[in-house]
Amino acid sequence: MLKLLKKNGWKELRQEGSHHILEKDGAIIVVPVHGNQDLGKGLEQRILKDTGLKK
Repeated sequence: MLKLLKKNGWKELRQEGSHHILEKDGAIIVVPVHGNQDLGKGLEQRILKDTGLKK
């Protein structure tokens, strides 16, 4: 998910523990990264919707 967001212009502002905070055009989104675990389906869909991206 992070690679997809960064590829589409999102810049990582900082990381707080396992949460990566990204920004683009004033919009901020938080993406949790817990080792090798996949994001939950609902969270993945929500991030894609909030960022205007499609998988």
